[in-house]
Amino acid sequence: MKTKILIFSFLLLTACGGKEKQKENNSTVKADTTATVTQKDIADAYTYLLGRDLVLKQLRLDFEKEGFQWNKLIYRTPGGVAWANPNLDVAYTEAWVAVDENTCVLLEIPKITGRYYTWHMLNGWGETILNINERNYPQQPYGKFALCLKGSNPKIPEGALRIDLPCKLSRVLARVELGANIQEAIKIQKQFKLTLQGQPKIETPIKVPLFESLKFPGAELFENATALLNSETDINEGMEPLQEKVKAVENLLKSDDKGKVEIDKAIKEIAQPAIFKRIQNLGLTKNGWTRPPVVGNYGNDYQLRTVVNIVGIWANSGKEAIYYAKVGLDGNKTYVLTFPKEALPKEKSKYFWSIIAVDGTKYQVLPNPMKRYLLNNQSGLKYNTDGSLTLVFAPKPLAEYSKSNWLPTIENVKYNLTLRFYGPTADVSSGEYFPPEIVEK
Repeated sequence: MKTKILIFSFLLLTACGGKEKQKENNSTVKADTTATVTQKDIADAYTYLLGRDLVLKQLRLDFEKEGFQWNKLIYRTPGGVAWANPNLDVAYTEAWVAVDENTCVLLEIPKITGRYYTWHMLNGWGETILNINERNYPQQPYGKFALCLKGSNPKIPEGALRIDLPCKLSRVLARVELGANIQEAIKIQKQFKLTLQGQPKIETPIKVPLFESLKFPGAELFENATALLNSETDINEGMEPLQEKVKAVENLLKSDDKGKVEIDKAIKEIAQPAIFKRIQNLGLTKNGWTRPPVVGNYGNDYQLRTVVNIVGIWANSGKEAIYYAKVGLDGNKTYVLTFPKEALPKEKSKYFWSIIAVDGTKYQVLPNPMKRYLLNNQSGLKYNTDGSLTLVFAPKPLAEYSKSNWLPTIENVKYNLTLRFYGPTADVSSGEYFPPEIVEK
C-alpha cells in the first residue's frame, strides 16, 4: 500500500502537495493499514537502535581489525589503545566471552592488594553486567570464577565461584591501575586468565556496516532491525514500546520508497540533531562541567546509553568511576583549572583521578611532541604556595606554573576535557561536587 503523508494544520487537513507545513515531529506516516508512525517515533527508534548498532560495529572492528578470538584475552600495553576517551591510568585486558547452555568459561584473577582493579563485563547494548573486585565480592575478590549463562547447567570447575551472565556473548574490559610501578601492574595484568570449559555454540554475530566516527547511518539502519533486536535481549525494563517503534519503522522502510524518504528526513532533522545536542550536554551542568546522571547502567535513558557508546564505549558504572566533561575548548587559547587546598582532586577519589584532552570528533587523545596525554598523581604535579593545585591546558606552557602541570593542546583544534574519579567520594557520587570553573588566561 502506498505510504500516505498526513500533515495537520490548525484548521484543516490537507494532502494537496504539501503547501501547508507543520513541525516534522507532528507529521505522521502510515506504514500499513494498522500502524501509524510519527516522525518522533522514527527519531526515538533510531536513537534506541543506534546504541545496539554501535556495539556490533565495535565487535566487528575487534575481530576484523584487532585480531580478537572468542574467549581469548588480549593484554593491552599501557596507553596502547586508540578508542574514544581512553583511561590511560590503567592496563586494559580485553576479550569477548561466549557461553551457552552447556558451556562455561573459567576466569582466574590473581590476588591484588593496594591497587585498583576490576573485571568488568558488558552486554551487547553497552550495559555493565558484572564487576568482580573486592568491593562487590568481598568474600572472594580473587581466585577462580565460572562465568555461566543464567539458567544453564554446565559442569563447574572445582573451587570456582559460579557467576551467572544474562547473555551468551559479552565484552570484557578489565582494568589494573598503573600507579607508580607500571611494570608491576603489567605483571599483575598478565595473571588474569580465561580457560574455556568445552565448545560453546556461537551464532555468527550480525555484520553491521562500518562507518566513520560521527557519520552515522541513515534509514539503512532499519533494514535488519528485527534481527538486531532479537540478537541481544535488552536487560533494561520498559523498552518494549521502543522495540515496537523499531519494528514499525522497519515495516515503513520496506513499504515503498516514500517510507525511506520519511525515515531519512526524521533521522536528519530530529534524531541526529538531538544526539549531537546530548553529546554536548550529557546531563547535570555546573561551573561549565557536565556530569552524566548515570553511566554504565542507564535504566530508561536509552539516549544517554547511545551517546556514551559514541563518545566512550565500554564505560563502567558510577559505583566504580564518575566522569566529568568540559566541551568545546579552543586549542589556540590558554586555560587554567585551580583546585582549592580543601578540595584537591586526590581527596575526591579513593583510588585515583586523572584528566585527559580529546579532540571533538573522534574523542581521541591529542597528539603532542611530549607524548603527554593526561595529568594525574604520577605527573609530578607542583602545588601552589597556598596548597592549591593549578593545571594548565594550552599549546604552550605558562611560565608562572610548573611544566609538569601543563597538558599540551593543539592550535586550531577544538577539544574536550574528561576528568575521572575512581572510587569517588560520597559528594562526587551523589552529584553534589563539581570541579572548579576553567578560566581563560
